[in-house]
Amino acid sequence: MTDLEIPLIADAHHHLWDMRDYHIWLHANPRVINFVGDYESICQNYLATDYLADTGGLPVVASVHVQAEFDPANPVGETAWLTQQAAETGFPMGIVGFADLSHPDVQSLLEAHAKYDRFRGIRHMLNWDTVPGRSFVEHGDYMSSRDWRRGFALLARMGLRFDMQIWPNQMQEAAALVAAYPDARVALNHTGFPIDRDEESMTMWRSGMRALAANPNVSVKISGLGMLDHGWTADSIRPIVLEAIDIFGPDRAMFASNFPVDKLYTDYPTIFQAFSQITADFTPAERARLFAGTAIEFYDLTPIG
Repeated sequence: MTDLEIPLIADAHHHLWDMRDYHIWLHANPRVINFVGDYESICQNYLATDYLADTGGLPVVASVHVQAEFDPANPVGETAWLTQQAAETGFPMGIVGFADLSHPDVQSLLEAHAKYDRFRGIRHMLNWDTVPGRSFVEHGDYMSSRDWRRGFALLARMGLRFDMQIWPNQMQEAAALVAAYPDARVALNHTGFPIDRDEESMTMWRSGMRALAANPNVSVKISGLGMLDHGWTADSIRPIVLEAIDIFGPDRAMFASNFPVDKLYTDYPTIFQAFSQITADFTPAERARLFAGTAIEFYDLTPIG
């Protein structure tokens, strides 16, 4: 790894969870096993104190928790629980919760979330594919649904963000969605999930990334690559990281750990050391945006210090 000093970090995407009845999927029997792998080693409490211990002394000045499949009957409970975590440790500075935007009473749900001052928006995982183990929703028609779009429009009116999690084969539909709602603030999760690396699949990913980036209201989180490449190295992810930055630009790209999910394959410092090595030739201003500035601006975070 490079000896270049790692800039201040605002981690744009991580999770916290509690092994009580809050995060039911952690108790699944048999365990959830999909493209990510076997979750067994992370099926334990992961609190703000655990997260901070994992950072290994890196200069993490802010972070954003993204919904982690809390009790679906009480999604606001996750925001309340995270607010308590923040009261005890200062982290996370931003909370992205859950809401099904197609729900007829989604406005009331969003208003309940928004009573907590660190709440910044929602993620509704929309990954859908005909390949077994790659779908997180019942169907692939959410982004075209009139009811769902009504909820999506509500986010912008309430000053909230949307964390978009989709596969490359959904990106053209997603680009049409964000073009129709130019006031929406959207963060594309996990580098657009380039799961298949054959030439045709990468062409689809590239085209979809460009279609989304053509909309100035869309940013990208460069993260989660360990879920897709379990034996990753800085060299193996370099082309994808650099191309994502080239497509969106440093002002609309942000690095993130995806911890503790990516803890299945690496430790926290190694992720950011890899990002530092890959961007060693970037200007200090560009690196400052990628490591912290973009996330702080997008999520309106107040860093420590």
